[in-house]
Amino acid sequence: MVSHIRGSFLPPSVAEFFEATNEGDLSRLLGVFAPDSIVNDQLQQWRGLGQLREWAEKDVIAQQLSLRPTYWIRHYGHCVVAAHADGNFDKRGLPDPLRVLLYFTLVKGKIAQLIVLRDRSGTSSLEL
Repeated sequence: MVSHIRGSFLPPSVAEFFEATNEGDLSRLLGVFAPDSIVNDQLQQWRGLGQLREWAEKDVIAQQLSLRPTYWIRHYGHCVVAAHADGNFDKRGLPDPLRVLLYFTLVKGKIAQLIVLRDRSGTSSLEL
């Protein structure tokens, strides 16, 4: 269960996002998003549950993506999570572990926006 990191509890929909992703549960994963959500993953954008389904099927489920959160902060009403990413995607030229930053915007308990970027800082950039 990914409900907390270092003793600090993630917002429920964010914790559910990580659990559903790691279990490869498409319907549970889509259930955490608002109907008109926007996901920008590595500079490609999807909007609405129909497009999010395409993204999740191709880039999450088919790739057997796993995300291990390492740290998170609240920042001006957003939830920013640092995580290690793994899965069956082409890893040539990528560091091990692959560090990503996930920027969640939550509205009424649902994810309204998610931005996923590779963390190229080489540090635990969220830790202050």
